[in-house]
Parts: sequence; structure tokens; C-alpha cells
Amino acid sequence: MNANKTFNLKQAGAKGDGKCDDTATFQNLLELAAESQGTIEVPAGTYCVGSLKMHPYTGITGSPTYGWKGFAGSVLRLVDPEAKSLLDITLAIGARVQGICLDGQDIGKGIHGILVAKPDFGVTEDSTVIDGCKISNFTGDGVHLRRIWCYRVRGCMLGNNHGHGLAVEGWDGFVLDNWLSMNRGAGFCSIGENNAVTMIGNRIEFNQAGGVKILNGSHYNITGNYFDRCNPGIFFVRTLDHKPPTGRIVGRVGYSTITGNILYRSGHPLWENQDENSRAHIVLRGVRGVAVTGNTLVVGGDDYALGGLDKNPEPSWSPDYGIIADSLRNVIIKDNNMDSGAIKKLILDYGSHGPGVMIKDNVGELFELEK
Repeated sequence: MNANKTFNLKQAGAKGDGKCDDTATFQNLLELAAESQGTIEVPAGTYCVGSLKMHPYTGITGSPTYGWKGFAGSVLRLVDPEAKSLLDITLAIGARVQGICLDGQDIGKGIHGILVAKPDFGVTEDSTVIDGCKISNFTGDGVHLRRIWCYRVRGCMLGNNHGHGLAVEGWDGFVLDNWLSMNRGAGFCSIGENNAVTMIGNRIEFNQAGGVKILNGSHYNITGNYFDRCNPGIFFVRTLDHKPPTGRIVGRVGYSTITGNILYRSGHPLWENQDENSRAHIVLRGVRGVAVTGNTLVVGGDDYALGGLDKNPEPSWSPDYGIIADSLRNVIIKDNNMDSGAIKKLILDYGSHGPGVMIKDNVGELFELEK
């Protein structure tokens, strides 16, 4: 077994000049790291690569000095338009990816930044950690985790991807202190069986298919996040075809807490694929055992006056609705602040609820332009 525990990518011969193809050198080093459960150190530079495959109990670490408008520090730039992903960690139990920029360059079709695509959940925790990375400009999802068990995504910037920022099928996740921004999909989206996710302190903004989109999930703690201009802010829904396992709690939809979040100007009336769900801060349908308390919901308009995202002469105000509630059971929607919380209706309640639904003491009034 190789005794080395750390491997320097440039010392191994990679150029990192933004021109030469460093795929072979990088992959060879990943194979060496697998022999000793080692970590590859990636000095600052731009490394042109195709798809790379990590192995169990190995790491990649770099210099996390990126900014919102550009890449810096340790950059991996995708150059293969036929790749499924830039970094494949499907079989890499215990993998650590820290301080790396992944640039998808908007090439190819449906290419993910970091990929887990297991055939099943396996018999042990994945224990994957993605920390301090910028993952942008991919034609698929920034991070795509299918059938993962125990993961942490922390302090990352997952933005400007054609799909979702973070897409997950799995459970036991921590999503902490990230930017999930400017994705054409959702900031966070469930893509299969999903539960037991702690989501705290994230900035979730300008995602066209929703800020947090949960289908048939349960056991979420969504606390202390800032939502800005997502369609909608939080979408928590049981689909009509979902049938939970008989006699189990896990598998039912709900059993979650949504508290202490700020939801600002959810929805964008000028984005495509508009429907009622996109024009609300929070949408709850068919869920049970959920508490929605202590959140602040506020209408807003575009940033045109700051020379920002929209050049229209007048701002596009949104959303129409604060909270949409439909077919709930044992759900509390209480003590939320909706001062200027919606344009048409603070709470759009379709009823059809089961027992134990409490919707009360939500203070506020509809938005009106100041004269």
C-alpha cells in the first residue's frame, strides 16, 4: 500500500494553465490516493478536465477564494461536452471535496457538477462532505445526489446551473450556510425518496423552479434561511400518486418544521412557466404534521433602481399569495408576520383538510404602493 496521504496535483505534472488537458494526470493521482485513502491538494490554477472519478475515503482540497461573479483559487474547468458529470463520487464513501471551484462552462447537455448515482442505498452511510466549493454553469444540476445516505453540503455556492442547485434522493442530510442562487431549476429539489434534512442559514435566491422544492418528503428542519425571488419560496407537496408504506411514519409526507425564515418577493411574474404555485411564498398540499411558525413574508419588486437584474421602468411586484394551504392534516400555520405579505391574498386556503389544522394569528395586510 502506498504510504503517502497527500498528493500535490502540480507536482504530479498537471499544468493548471487553463489550456492544457489535465484529466489523465488528475485521474492517475486519484488512483494513487485510493491506495492510501489519501487527499489530493489542488494548488491555485485552472485545470481543464473531463469527467473525474473519486474512490472511497479519499479527498480533494483546494484554495476557496472564488467570488460571485467569477472563479478563482483552485478551478476545475469542464472541457468534455459528452461527460455525465465533472466529478463522479458515486462509489466514494467517505469522500471529502473542499475548497474547489467547478466550472461547467454551459457545455453539453444535462451534465452535473458533482454526481452520485447509485443503483440502491447500500448497507452503510455515504458520509459525503462537500464544503466551501463553488459549482456553477452546469447544464444539469450543480450537485446531483441520487440514493445517498448521510451527506453534508456546507458553505458552498451552487448557482447559475441549468438544472437545480442541489438535487437529492436520500436522507440524513445537512444543508448549511450555502448560496443556492440563480438556478433555472430549484435551489434545493427532492428527486426521489427523501427525508431527514436539516436546512439552516442558507441564502436561497432567484431560482426559477422554486427555492426549496420537496415532493413526498418528511422530517425537514427548515430554519433561519433567507429566500429571495424564487418560484415559489417553499413548495412542500404530496403528489396524488404517492402511497406511503403501510404501518410506517417515515414515508408519509410532512412531519417537518418551517420556522424563522424570511421570504421576500417570491415568484417573478415575467418568468416563464407561471402557475398559481409559483406565485406564493409557501405552498403546502397534502402534508401532515407540519409546523409553519415565526416566518416573515414580504412582497418585493425588481432591483432595477440599483442597476441590477431587471431594466424595466417599473418593478415587477410579487407574490400574489402568502401561503397556499390545501388538504392538510394536523398542521399548524400560526404566528407568521405578513405585513405587506402578498398582493392578492395573505392565505389562500382551499380547505379539504383533515383533523387538527390550525391557521390563526398570522398578522399582516396586503401590499399597497405608497403614494
